[in-house]
Parts: sequence; structure tokens; C-alpha cells
Amino acid sequence: MILSTERDPRLVTIRRGGTLTDEDHRLLAAWAAACAEHVLPCFETARPDDDRPRRGIEAIRSWIRGELRMMESRGAAFPANAAAREVDGAARFAALSAGQAAAVAHVAEHDLGAAAYALRAAAAGAAQQESLEALRHERDWQLARLPDEVRSLVVEDQRRRDGLCWGVFSA
Repeated sequence: MILSTERDPRLVTIRRGGTLTDEDHRLLAAWAAACAEHVLPCFETARPDDDRPRRGIEAIRSWIRGELRMMESRGAAFPANAAAREVDGAARFAALSAGQAAAVAHVAEHDLGAAAYALRAAAAGAAQQESLEALRHERDWQLARLPDEVRSLVVEDQRRRDGLCWGVFSA
């Protein structure tokens, strides 16, 4: 479970009673898509003929451009998550990252799930003695791509939900 029981109003859109602007919501979604896509080869190497996780990432990008409705992007999360159940290790975490990314259209807080699962994919894809280094390298990659407009919000959220996200942000 990567969502806390207490929602941060800064991660809830204005129309739902929070303070998150549509533009910042799209920035979070784009960052989540980048995180998921960066580790997607972990899944595609294991299952080259299965495009469900990639379709999840494509769905959130289509939502960002205004080409898909929120529920259509959210719906793409389910097949990506189903693909994850058919594999293990890095491939599983990569597919789950894609599922989380697709769900950002529905709940912005899924951005952190996409990032956390991507970190787990990077760690799981490395040799055991190099997994922590791989996780840290991936975390640095993610932070370098985090838009300035939402950087402080995401970093604070990483601190707040690190325990729910297996401690990957503080490793």
C-alpha cells in the first residue's frame, strides 16, 4: 500500500477540494511516466510480446495531452498490473511502476508509486551486491528529471511516505 490514509491536500486537485493545479498534476504524471519508462526494459526483456505496461505509460501521456479521459488512463493501470502478476523480480516491479503511472490521472499520489516501483525494479535488476547502488543511481536519475515546479512537493511527499514505499527514498 503506497497511499497513506491521510491525503495531502497539496496532492489533491482543486476541483476535488485540494490545492493541486491541473498543470502541476500533469507535471507529476509526466514525471511518473518517465520513471516507469526508464525501467520498462526490465519487463520488456522478460516479456517482449506483452505491451500492457507500455500501453499504461502511453495512456498517461495521452491523458497529459488531453487525448484521453481520466478514467481511460486509470483503466490502463489494470492490465499493466495484471502483467506484473505474471512475472517476478525486476520485471514485476517495472510493470507495477507502469500501472502506478497510468493511475496518476485518477489520483496524483500514484506518482510516488511509479517512482518507488521503478526504484525497486532497478534494485532487483542488479546483482545482489550492487542493488543498493543501482537503487541510488535510479533515485538520482529520477530526481534529476523532477520538474522544479513540483520538486519540493514530491521531495516532502517522499519523506512523508517513505515508510509506505519500502524505504526506497531514504536508502
